[in-house]
Amino acid sequence: MQGALLQATLNVSRQYRFLRLHGNAFSPPPRLSPVSPSPLVRLLGAGEHLGSDSPLRGIGRCRRKSPPTPFSPVRAHCPPMVLPSTWKCRCFSSGKEAEEISSVTPMLKHLMFKIKATGPITVAEYMREVLTNPVQGYYMHHNMLGERGDFITSPEISQIFGELIGVWYISEWIAAGKPKTLQLVELGPGRGSLTDDILRVFNQLYSLLSKCEISVHLVEVSPKLSEIQALTLTGEKINLDDSSPAYMKGVTKAGFPIFWYQDLQDVPQGNSFYLAHEFFDALQVHKFQRTEKGWREVLIDIDPQAPDKLRLVLAPSATPATENFIQDKEVRDHVEVCPDAGVLIQRLAHCIEENGGAALIADYGHDGTKTDTFRGFHGHKPHDVLTAPGTADLTADVDFSYLRRMTQGKTATLGPIKQQEFLRNMGIDIRLQVLLQNANDTVTRQHLLQGYDMLMNPEKMGERFHFFALLPHNRLVNSDKLMKPHCSKAVLAPVAGFGELVWK
Repeated sequence: MQGALLQATLNVSRQYRFLRLHGNAFSPPPRLSPVSPSPLVRLLGAGEHLGSDSPLRGIGRCRRKSPPTPFSPVRAHCPPMVLPSTWKCRCFSSGKEAEEISSVTPMLKHLMFKIKATGPITVAEYMREVLTNPVQGYYMHHNMLGERGDFITSPEISQIFGELIGVWYISEWIAAGKPKTLQLVELGPGRGSLTDDILRVFNQLYSLLSKCEISVHLVEVSPKLSEIQALTLTGEKINLDDSSPAYMKGVTKAGFPIFWYQDLQDVPQGNSFYLAHEFFDALQVHKFQRTEKGWREVLIDIDPQAPDKLRLVLAPSATPATENFIQDKEVRDHVEVCPDAGVLIQRLAHCIEENGGAALIADYGHDGTKTDTFRGFHGHKPHDVLTAPGTADLTADVDFSYLRRMTQGKTATLGPIKQQEFLRNMGIDIRLQVLLQNANDTVTRQHLLQGYDMLMNPEKMGERFHFFALLPHNRLVNSDKLMKPHCSKAVLAPVAGFGELVWK
């Protein structure tokens, strides 16, 4: 159902597995021999170590000093308050230094054992192991959100953010004709703060939604985070349930039924409104470099000069991923491709095409222009992606042009649009003035203004985050115009937040 991309992804996994299983079981595959680092990535012999002068800026054991990019971490201090909601702004200093972490972690030992047994691994496999390994994965057992964690997300900064997202979903529900059911589905809900803010809006507008059956569905693989989400949204701890696809069930403080799932495929079909806030940036990417001999995949290997460290190398020849995921018309010299994101987008597009609803995606990203964005964060500071794996968050910017392409025309798309523009279109300035007028003390007013500045300032979050939407095709076309044969031009209906943007 997900078409060629899903089949290609499965084929890549099978081919990598075949290559590993049919090697010499008693000795590791030949090592990729390093050469002296060079400003120009050239393939010399079996492979090349990507050092500090590589076009792969900022990754590996050496980090080139360069001017800040539009997506470089913000250097700011956390406002002295407890903030609702969840956005990954890698910007606040918690005082934890990377030097305090032991570089030889259990995850590093696991990865070295794997590499010694099977050879260098892809960046995608590295990310998957580091972030979601059931035993040592970063997301599986860490409370990484908040001032004491490794990043803070937008809902943790201001309640206004979640409130405006809630208004967006109600607006789209009304535009869809006020269907009798509404499934709010969030992918990677963090602490649950964003969903909590949205449900508060639903509750406040209950008179409008009173005839609609609302349910909440959270897709979360982390046991630690699901516990926190349950406390945030229901006010109590929920026991695990192995008898159905939903591993946890409960009722929110607003009275809506809520369910937790390991996979999007387990969520019941129906009129669903999907939310993915800083979710796609954590999915695994394959990295590719153009060389004189064609495209080569970037792999991760053990550094022969430092046996307890990892390094980046180029594959000596085309890998299964290279043959399946590089576009013929690609003009960039370095590319990151996230096939898992493509599969998810195809599933979302199919569900929206079949059942209605909408999807709103907010994340770091670009429209097919950026190259090397793979990076790590620990204690709200940049962290070498290959150092102390399992102790830091790993992320890569979302390629929205790739997501648009992966819808395969099943839905309309809007965006990406900068967060500053989206929130202003949603009325953040008006909402801020209302809250300021109702604030009873100077401290509250100061906190509101600080949160607004963090969300809207171009140097902070305003231009670093983008919004992207999937909508049914008929949502963007005026039905009255469709009924008139002489009207050759479709009329775009307004979509909250996206202003005058035209559907591509």
